[in-house]
Amino acid sequence: MRKFLIKGGKPLCGEVSISGAKNSAVAIIPATILADSPCILENIPDISDVQAMFEILEQMGATVERLDATTYKVDATTVTITNVFFPQVGNMRASYYLLGALLGQKHTANVLMPGGCEFGERPINLHLKGFKSLGADYSVSGGLNAVISVQTEKLVGGYIYMDVVSVGATMNIMLAAVKAEGTTVIENAAREPHVVDLANFLNMMGANIKGAGTSTVKITGVKELHGVTYSIIPDQIEAGTYMTAVAATHGTAVIKNIIPKHLEPIFSKLVDMGIKISINYDEDSITVDATEKFHACDVTTAPHPGFPTDMQPQFVVLLAMAEGTGIIREQVWESRFQYVSELQKTGMNIVIQSVKKKDDFLLIQGGKKLKGAEMTATDLRAGAAMIIAALCTDAESTISNINFIERGYDCVIEKFRNLGADIQRIED
Repeated sequence: MRKFLIKGGKPLCGEVSISGAKNSAVAIIPATILADSPCILENIPDISDVQAMFEILEQMGATVERLDATTYKVDATTVTITNVFFPQVGNMRASYYLLGALLGQKHTANVLMPGGCEFGERPINLHLKGFKSLGADYSVSGGLNAVISVQTEKLVGGYIYMDVVSVGATMNIMLAAVKAEGTTVIENAAREPHVVDLANFLNMMGANIKGAGTSTVKITGVKELHGVTYSIIPDQIEAGTYMTAVAATHGTAVIKNIIPKHLEPIFSKLVDMGIKISINYDEDSITVDATEKFHACDVTTAPHPGFPTDMQPQFVVLLAMAEGTGIIREQVWESRFQYVSELQKTGMNIVIQSVKKKDDFLLIQGGKKLKGAEMTATDLRAGAAMIIAALCTDAESTISNINFIERGYDCVIEKFRNLGADIQRIED
């Protein structure tokens, strides 16, 4: 079993460069299925979810060529397989984007039920509701290895109101609708940066999408999409994770290759806590200085432009290192506090206040010295929080289930080492 071995006790200092956005890449890669010529994708992060998506495309008949460390040429014009039952599909959440891309291009798709991090119920009913509004039929069959099937003779634009804001459903419906006849309107659409990134990619290919980044997205169908060269945006959550890690260890560092606008919900909370933030808009970088004491605050997660749910576990650790008592309320996913018992192994004073699944909140008492611990990552972002917690101790810690972490953080060991962390991957 592979683990991370971390020796804490040193402030993180220096600089780190942010990679391309995971949540953009895993949607844009299957979107190449819609193009009638090859695409070149730049700023692609080297993470396991991305590599799995490339492997799936190759098994479907596409040609994938790595041009350099972060650039790939994808020719999906040779994709012939619409029954996507490969093992990688069931191990990642984003595999559901194959449904929208195949439905938009081939008008049929049969895809294994997606997997990924397990916290709370993460249904795909909104995806299927959107496909149905475009004229597609769907079914879900099987037990443990369930298969989602969608098909239609013709896609026709429709009106879709999202009962709940859903990033995945918004993006999946966009993929299916870009070649539909007529106009599709998505109301109460997700507004996250990666939604806009996918829309920009599709528009460069010849699609007609307006309103991405607002709550109303309008898609006018086109007959053809062509290949393009496109650069993925920087990863908002990776940037927030390193900002939080630097702050929690009372360090100072420059976070490079960012889009400051995307980070406003995160750095505004850091400022509230008394942590110094300096933004260099000319160089797309941000400096975090937490060398002085900082105090706790309250955080409530919400869809963009609110505080991102994917930063919630990391901020728990930050609040544990602050003065005073902080509160975190999770308003996006239910049952997302299952990692708390792992962090408590370090001596963190965290109490779950139960109301009902989606209204539970955490009380975090800061200022307590942490101890080394053996922790097990329960999901991607919780795993990142455990790295930060280990760095805040004066001892040695281990983290297992690191496959979760490597799903979404490019060169995580190298980047933490560049900031002065003592971290290595070991075989147990």
